[in-house]
Amino acid sequence: MTPPKRFRLLIVDDQPINIHALHQVFHADHEIFMATSGRQALDFCLGNPLPDLILLDVMMPDMDGLDVCRKLKAEPLTEAIPIIFVTAQTEPEEQTAALEAGGVDFITKPINPAVVRARVRTHLTLKMQSDLLRAQALTDGLTGVANRRRFDDALQLEWRHCQRRRSPLAVLMIDIDHFKLFNDCYGHQAGDRCLRAVGEALQAAFRRPYDLVARYGGEEFVCLMPECGLSDARTMAEEAVLAVRGLAIPHERSPTAPVATISAGIAACVPGEPGEAPEHLMQRADAALYEAKRQGRNRVAV
Repeated sequence: MTPPKRFRLLIVDDQPINIHALHQVFHADHEIFMATSGRQALDFCLGNPLPDLILLDVMMPDMDGLDVCRKLKAEPLTEAIPIIFVTAQTEPEEQTAALEAGGVDFITKPINPAVVRARVRTHLTLKMQSDLLRAQALTDGLTGVANRRRFDDALQLEWRHCQRRRSPLAVLMIDIDHFKLFNDCYGHQAGDRCLRAVGEALQAAFRRPYDLVARYGGEEFVCLMPECGLSDARTMAEEAVLAVRGLAIPHERSPTAPVATISAGIAACVPGEPGEAPEHLMQRADAALYEAKRQGRNRVAV
């Protein structure tokens, strides 16, 4: 039996005794992370796998919890994280301000372990349901990989992430060679099976945690590779070309090979450098894909 997921909770409070109290409540069931200031909490969320829920104090010296919450809700990467305020303030105006800042709940100190456990469980359940619905909305129904909308969102997020870190970002545009001829020869149901098989092969080839394979439209796929330079991206792309050819899906009408193959175009940059923009990166990847086709297909071009 698969063990239940251990959710990641971030506790933010400038008083270690309060962090310790919440840690005692949750450490047996969840992964616990701690921050003692608002700035530290923001840095954690921007530099680590995201927490599933944040327990946030309101009154902190460098940046209060309301400001932290507003900044997290303004960032697309972190806007969906549920934030529960934990504070000694009990005035209705204070609770209203916390909820208006983007918090999902408000718990007063001193905490009651049973109450805080129940509220955290409720909001984790709601987040899990929301994540599932979002994943379904952002998944291509035929192939099971991400859809175009998911890719477009991820490109903007990863662009900002790589810009902050001054790290490279690579994009790979992929096209199944002579796919119209494949459909004409074998029929659309076989074409659908081919698309699914190629999608699975691409997901297996691009297996780093932050790589994203998406169906871009028709027989075209795209892969987003954060913190990946041109050389490494080319190596992975060439492995993907070999993997798809290795599926040995018959394609007797193809002038390129007796089996289904793909062509790929790569572009990479360091976001934030002069003249760079997401749309320019995509245009260069598309031009590279055209070059791969011009050179004879079943290959990678940059």
